[in-house]
Amino acid sequence: MPPEKIEIFKNLEGWAEQNILVHLKAVEKCWQPQDFLPDPASDGFHDQVMELRERAKEIPDDYFVVLVGDMITEEALPTYQTLLNNGDGVRDETAASLTSWAKWIRGWTAEENRHGDLLNKYLYLCGRVDMRQIEKTIQYLIGSGMDPRTENSPYLGFIYTSFQERATFISHGNTARHAKEYGDSKLAQICGTIASDEKRHETAYTKIVEKLFEIDPDATVLALADMMRKKITMPAHLMYNGRDDNLFDHFSSVAQRLGVYTAKDYADILEFLVGRWKVEDKTGLSSEGRKAQDYVCGLPQRIRRLALGRAKKPQYVPFSWIFDKEVKL
Repeated sequence: MPPEKIEIFKNLEGWAEQNILVHLKAVEKCWQPQDFLPDPASDGFHDQVMELRERAKEIPDDYFVVLVGDMITEEALPTYQTLLNNGDGVRDETAASLTSWAKWIRGWTAEENRHGDLLNKYLYLCGRVDMRQIEKTIQYLIGSGMDPRTENSPYLGFIYTSFQERATFISHGNTARHAKEYGDSKLAQICGTIASDEKRHETAYTKIVEKLFEIDPDATVLALADMMRKKITMPAHLMYNGRDDNLFDHFSSVAQRLGVYTAKDYADILEFLVGRWKVEDKTGLSSEGRKAQDYVCGLPQRIRRLALGRAKKPQYVPFSWIFDKEVKL
């Protein structure tokens, strides 16, 4: 980024201290994975595990495909911290920097880390999934990284995270709803608790972009249009298990069919963010900025129209995560 843009983020450090760090919770006030799981130090541990496994028996295989995919996405957290730390003007220069941006990145990472831990332990205990295949997929994914094409720009990066945090809020919220329908209120509580974290993080990231629209609307609307033209790539798009080159697409198709995360959700998120940031109301833009404004404001409807025409033939694919059982896409 040009020096004058980097200076914007340096000047926003005081604002971030007051307005963004408040969205982190003190560790002593945070939930921890153990709060939702059988207590291994308890004499009743075995009975608690058997109860968990009994509840899990009633849940269909396709739900577990989506839950595993969500967990694997959360477990690739080292990649996401690295991505944020690449942003010009906001990166954590020393891995222990005391700037507001660095404290946010580390604090956000620490809170997010609990999500994968909780889902991983639940899946390990439930007995419905092949943990070794799942662990291989996590290792492949962290090794592969991700390419959301944010180009070290915090404008692009914070737009991307605003979108993604809302997407994960929706996805975990829907897995909670399904778990409740299948009669597992404990799993519903787990997924719902993770969703509430994602919602809080979404609030922080959307506040950052809102501030950027306030102080630098032209660059911000151009960045939003750029990010949407590239399409928001899901964090786990390079997912691989050693066999299936289209594993992420297959997982996404199951999530779409179950209504956990859909093309409609993608359009709804963009529409929500455009409204939240009042993009349509921005004035004083350059000619390129006005074109970008028109593009992003009209995009949700275009996405919905495209999604309506996507009928697919029924297809069944084996998933290594559930012992190679076939699941309808």
